[in-house]
Amino acid sequence: MTTAGDTPELLWKPAPNRVADTKIEAFREWLRAEREVRVTDYAELHEFSVGSPEGFWSGITEFLGVRWHDRPSQVLVDKSMPGARWFPGGTLNYAEHALGAGVAGAAKADDELAVIFHREDGLTSQLTYGKLRAQVAAARAGLVSLGVGKGDRVVALAPNCPQTLVAFLAAASLGAIWSSCSPDFGARAISDRFTQIEPKVLIAVNGYVYNGRWFDTRTTVDQLRAEIPSLTATVLVDYAGGGLPDTTDWDELLAAHDGADLAFEPVEFDHPLWVLYSSGTTGLPKGIVHGHGGIVVEHLKALALQCDLGPGERFFWFTTTGWMMWNFLISGLLVGSTIVLFDGSPGHPDLNALWKLAEQHRVTYFGTSAPFIQSCLKAKLRPAVEHDLSALRALGATGSPLSKEGFRWIADEIDRGVQICSVSGGTDLCTAFVGSAPDVPVWLGELSCASLGAAVAAYDEAGRPVVEQVGELVITEPMPSMPVYFWHDPDGTRLREAYFEDYPGVWRHGDWIRITGRGSAVIYGRSDSTLNRGGVRMGTAEFYRVVEGYDQVADSLVIDTSGAGNEDGQLLCFLVLVPGVELSDVEPALRRELRGALSPRHVPDRFVVVDAVPRTLNGKKCEVPVKKILSGVAPERAVSLDALANPGALRPFVELAGGS
Repeated sequence: MTTAGDTPELLWKPAPNRVADTKIEAFREWLRAEREVRVTDYAELHEFSVGSPEGFWSGITEFLGVRWHDRPSQVLVDKSMPGARWFPGGTLNYAEHALGAGVAGAAKADDELAVIFHREDGLTSQLTYGKLRAQVAAARAGLVSLGVGKGDRVVALAPNCPQTLVAFLAAASLGAIWSSCSPDFGARAISDRFTQIEPKVLIAVNGYVYNGRWFDTRTTVDQLRAEIPSLTATVLVDYAGGGLPDTTDWDELLAAHDGADLAFEPVEFDHPLWVLYSSGTTGLPKGIVHGHGGIVVEHLKALALQCDLGPGERFFWFTTTGWMMWNFLISGLLVGSTIVLFDGSPGHPDLNALWKLAEQHRVTYFGTSAPFIQSCLKAKLRPAVEHDLSALRALGATGSPLSKEGFRWIADEIDRGVQICSVSGGTDLCTAFVGSAPDVPVWLGELSCASLGAAVAAYDEAGRPVVEQVGELVITEPMPSMPVYFWHDPDGTRLREAYFEDYPGVWRHGDWIRITGRGSAVIYGRSDSTLNRGGVRMGTAEFYRVVEGYDQVADSLVIDTSGAGNEDGQLLCFLVLVPGVELSDVEPALRRELRGALSPRHVPDRFVVVDAVPRTLNGKKCEVPVKKILSGVAPERAVSLDALANPGALRPFVELAGGS
């Protein structure tokens, strides 16, 4: 384990000639020429971005070509959190930035490729920017014919496919408010999300394919129509065959408005663009509202400067429409990149599926989850040997901390010339606030840097910033993509309770982080599920790095019952073992390794074998709900079963707590 002050192995460093051609270097040159701001490297640019937010963000809007209909009177009215107001008086539209030429230097000519779509069963299609604009124009007119206008809600039960993208851009062009769920969500989980925002139109597929199987969603669609009284129309996308009465066919809707003009409704900077949701593990999921302007300027900054994306790039991230990474992926259109949409299982027919996709479509920036990398590592995949990945220059990973072994596997089995972009952020801001940049090195096991405009700090127990110590991840200055508000939270009480209760005026995100003297960072997992053994605090991610490094362990969950109403205060480790492996085969080695790699205090009191680790619909381990159940909280109060991908996985924990 790397300790404070140690410098880990350098896995990648930017070549000087490559940095000279990056957009972040062009921005530094622009600042010198246009604003007389002299910053020579990433560290100085970051200091400028958080120390002079008005200068930085106004520079971003000008350098990357934000299209104002009404120009704002100021950049930042009030720096207090919550309550900061960005670009008052300014009007714009997200869809215009996605489809219009000139933003971030992208021409987006009619014949330029905008979208590549690939489904797990081999179905593929492509859309040029010209065809995409035409389809959005037709869908926009179709939505108008269904009574949709500015401020109305349009929701989608749909996979990561072109129809979903077109529907979203059409809604955004009108100033309507978008929200989506993946079709593999349960009916109750979908209803819990959509019903609270009272949508006017539902767009839904009639089925979807996953892991070689087709699933019919029409019963779910009927149930939603019965449970959402605000709906006035349902548009059905024929994705799997089979219609539904009293619905409008998607293809027919677009055909009826073929040749419609494309227009963009100018909306206020804070006008809602979409509603994303918290995991909803306890109670209803919180509706997190982001504005057109905040997302436009944040995603332009993140994609152009942090990711160095632009025309000629092919941008892929494995995601569903129920995860914020879908929203981030489709913003690749803002900077003129070709976005690659994949619908299906990343493991069908085997774990090579996404690497084949990267080869076939010459992906340049490949994004995925840390657990997927861990699965490839354990399966001993060698993607660069089996596939031509020569187009790949960067590999992104998020969702949970990427292990050191994961870093090394990417370097060894993909290419040491590929930049490893391990990033951490959240649905709350729909971006990463710790991640990578094309001019910052990659150190083993570390996120390279704080994102531009993100004043990230680690706070100790007294609320003081610390370096080279593990502390609470906080953001001390406002960012444009912070939530405009929570749905049904008129006075902002729930918003303040979620982020600002512990440190007034400072955003507490809920993760443990260590910021190094080099400006890089390590994420240690959620701070509300810390392992606190004898006064020594440790994040769960450190534990998982050790335990899941064993080939015999498929998955794990660690729970510290100290302070959870359990008098024993045990440290419990739940293991999902590879078929054919017994606990006795691996427990002695795990105990030795945990003792040496972490500390004697962090050797579990008990190892318990389970069939599966409970996870949310977005794949997060349910550490806090399980801890509550083990402390005696009734399961129905500890977690909403509809928020779980595998609710049956809770059974052994309920039994252990004596709940059955």
